[in-house]
Amino acid sequence: MKAEYFRYLLEFKRPSGTSRGVLREKETFILEISENGKTGVGECAVFRGLSFDDRPDYEEKLQWLCKNIQKDPEFLKEHLISFPSIWFGYEQAKLNLEHGENLYFPSEFTDGTVPVTINGLIWMGSIDYMEEQIRDKLDQGFHCIKLKIGVNWESEHEILKALRQKFSKEVLELRVDANGGFTKDEAKTVLQQLADLQIHSIEQPVKAGHWSDMAELCSGTPTPIALDEELIGITDFHEKIKLLEAIKPQYIILKPALVGGFAGSDEWISLAEQQNIGWWITSALESNIGLNAIAQYTFTKKSPMPQGLGTGALFVNNFETHLDLQGESLWFKI
Repeated sequence: MKAEYFRYLLEFKRPSGTSRGVLREKETFILEISENGKTGVGECAVFRGLSFDDRPDYEEKLQWLCKNIQKDPEFLKEHLISFPSIWFGYEQAKLNLEHGENLYFPSEFTDGTVPVTINGLIWMGSIDYMEEQIRDKLDQGFHCIKLKIGVNWESEHEILKALRQKFSKEVLELRVDANGGFTKDEAKTVLQQLADLQIHSIEQPVKAGHWSDMAELCSGTPTPIALDEELIGITDFHEKIKLLEAIKPQYIILKPALVGGFAGSDEWISLAEQQNIGWWITSALESNIGLNAIAQYTFTKKSPMPQGLGTGALFVNNFETHLDLQGESLWFKI
């Protein structure tokens, strides 16, 4: 068994705004594992500025993995615990090596018979640009839209009010993602304003790491709160339990590249369900390679909620894919 990797720079079709700034390009690494004339492909989707493993020795660890690729998976997992995106790429490549073609988790999804329902993602920008994106998603038939907020709440609030005036919660589910953009006191006001508009949920209202603030918000919130960045860097099983028991969120959001791949996501899902905490899965600006693997995995988890997998069309130089987005339905083309 042999392994090699290469660096790849994804270029956004249009700069995409978040509360952490405007994104113009996204670095990623493609891992290939070969054995007996077959090759498995995976994506080590490091997210600079956000990933737990955004470290100077990232490529050094990738080189280490390639040199030790024949070692036992448990040995590799133990040594990659601090590099969740590299472990995630390894998981993908091994699954692809096993199943061949573009397959990671063969299912009715990869048979092309059943789709995964996703939410429409609205990026931050000028009011006109955000409204343009919203109109486009509604025209495409989306029934669940997620908006990035936390830069100019006054304007963002007006957009949400206008949307809710046109579409009831039965017609359009609205989710918002603050990326830690509010203080605790600001968040209390925002949570009530969102409740007045019957917003489904808010992701990460305050910055990660402030467990007591988040717990206080979750305990009496009129709008369900989802943890996102809060999960990043929590690798110990007992620490995961401690976090969920301390904060008691209504939901958690799983980005496999940031939380330890499929194995890490499975663990979080199991612990959340034990505490009656809801969850859904989202991509983290992977290329079509990683997005394909995540979509196949997501289907197997059988969540009835719209998932956050609509990022495949963001880049001008993405890889070819079997994924086909038709409105809010993500299909696998045979």
